[in-house]
Amino acid sequence: PVSVGMSMDIASIDTISEINMDYTATIFLRQRWTDERLCFDGNKSLSLDGRLVEMLWVPDTFIVDSKKSFLHDVTVENRLIRIYPNGTVLYAIRVTTTVACSMDLTKYPMDKQTCTLQLESCKT
Repeated sequence: PVSVGMSMDIASIDTISEINMDYTATIFLRQRWTDERLCFDGNKSLSLDGRLVEMLWVPDTFIVDSKKSFLHDVTVENRLIRIYPNGTVLYAIRVTTTVACSMDLTKYPMDKQTCTLQLESCKT
């Protein structure tokens, strides 16, 4: 098994829809793992073009209850891949996602809603 570290920053919460019971947010997702096959001699990291991600193993992370998501691609895909000499890989992406959120509006306007943003990985 590969241990994958993750961090996430919410850049913005763009919309909240009581009608559709969802919200839309833009997030920066960073994942870090070590792949010994990528070790190399040196003391500096390598930053790779985001298009090379197709040639690497990356975690199969997904957003739970996502209705719709997309990766930003202006002017190129917003992906960062950095490989360190010990084989550690840093993979960062910018994603906008619309996520389902069941809201109980029976006490409106004195209600309080809690929406979650959960990430998971498919385990095979």
